[in-house]
Amino acid sequence: MRQDQKGHVFHMLHQQTDAFVIPNPWDAGSAHLLSMLGFKALATTSAGYAFSQGLPDFGVGRDRMLAHVLQLVQATDLPVSADLENGFADDPFTVAQTIQMAAKTGLAGASIEDATGNSDSPIYEFDLAVDRIRAACEAAKALPFPFVLTARAENLLYGRTSLTDTIKRLQAYQDAGADVLYAPGLRTKEDIVTVVAAVDKPVNVLMGLAGVHLSVRELSTLGVKRISLGSSLSRAAFGALMRACREIQEDGTFTFANDAVPYPAINDFFQP
Repeated sequence: MRQDQKGHVFHMLHQQTDAFVIPNPWDAGSAHLLSMLGFKALATTSAGYAFSQGLPDFGVGRDRMLAHVLQLVQATDLPVSADLENGFADDPFTVAQTIQMAAKTGLAGASIEDATGNSDSPIYEFDLAVDRIRAACEAAKALPFPFVLTARAENLLYGRTSLTDTIKRLQAYQDAGADVLYAPGLRTKEDIVTVVAAVDKPVNVLMGLAGVHLSVRELSTLGVKRISLGSSLSRAAFGALMRACREIQEDGTFTFANDAVPYPAINDFFQP
């Protein structure tokens, strides 16, 4: 499928009545596996990729991240959206440049967040945050093919619990041209309904959070259009690895193999 076709398909997925799940692979193998399991689109996870490289989240620079994005795009024929963190810059011009560079990898979309990466001041000041999203949107709209730009309001992940401020930011990002709005960390039906009702663009909700048990059907009923999984699949894989190693070291047993995917089954997934 050509990049323009992927962009069109990805855009149309957000116009459906029901929500769709966009899982987050962290390498070419997981991208291929998720494609074979019937999902309609994929999104990268900056945290999951960083963990796979032995780095913390936000420990991967722009060039290395774009090389990773290219690898995932080449591993699947599905539309792929990239987690581009904060655009790898504070200033709007460089954020726009990041979108332009990322689009050359064959992506169907990308997200830009308003987290600074600075623990002393974790969220960009409002006006700068809006300017950054506007620059990203203008760069996306200037591309010669459909490109879905997702704007992320990161308040809830950094202990800033004011839903009012989060909604204010999402509304401003919508006015700046964002195609999809995303506030990771929403945990209740009430908050999700409030956010969906406050904006006019498709809303992405993050699942895979401990203690949050909402189904695809429930989220669709609430008006959610897209459900992403963030780093949760990669963390589930690392969790299985860590539990297996603890069993070996602490018990000297190997029962973890009972839950492992049989070799022939996983091998068949990667047959050309």
